[in-house]
Amino acid sequence: MARYTGPRWKLSRRLGISLSGTGKELAKRPYAPGLHGPTQRRKLSEYGMQLQEKQKLRLMYGVNEKQFRNLFKRAGKMKGVHGENFMKLLESRLDNLVYRLGLARTRAQARQLVVHGHILVNDKKVDRPSYQVKPGDVIGVREKSRNLQVIKEALEERQYLPEYLTFDENKMEGTYTRLPERSELPSEINETMIVEFYSR
Repeated sequence: MARYTGPRWKLSRRLGISLSGTGKELAKRPYAPGLHGPTQRRKLSEYGMQLQEKQKLRLMYGVNEKQFRNLFKRAGKMKGVHGENFMKLLESRLDNLVYRLGLARTRAQARQLVVHGHILVNDKKVDRPSYQVKPGDVIGVREKSRNLQVIKEALEERQYLPEYLTFDENKMEGTYTRLPERSELPSEINETMIVEFYSR
């Protein structure tokens, strides 16, 4: 299945979650789109709820179905809780950490910066958004790319930096200091349901 590129605001409202991470989609109309608006929420079956939870997480991180499933399998081979490990792997993607550092306003914008070769990991250019960053790795911006307007604007708008990241404004680079705790990851996701979905 290809990556979803349709109208994300409508999708955010249908899933009841801000896919951009800004919360703007739900600020004015925190209900599903369509003619009947707030009155049309149907009661979902258990399978429906599990599927919806999977879609929420997949679309939030902007990952296609194949990548999502492969990462889920990989998480199952790690020590610890399957669902939590899965979320930590998603959080460790390069495009996501570029977004978390405030170098991009959205994960989609972060993905573009990576693909176009503007981002370095440990001083080497990495153009794969799915690249798994390890604790201790340093994410930086290529010297030629430091004056990009999109990066400057994103940094000006950054509201907070997660505790598992540090950022040096002068060098325009951040360090992934440690894996995040579950409490630092999206609270609106019930990862247990995703584990149940794939265990069917």
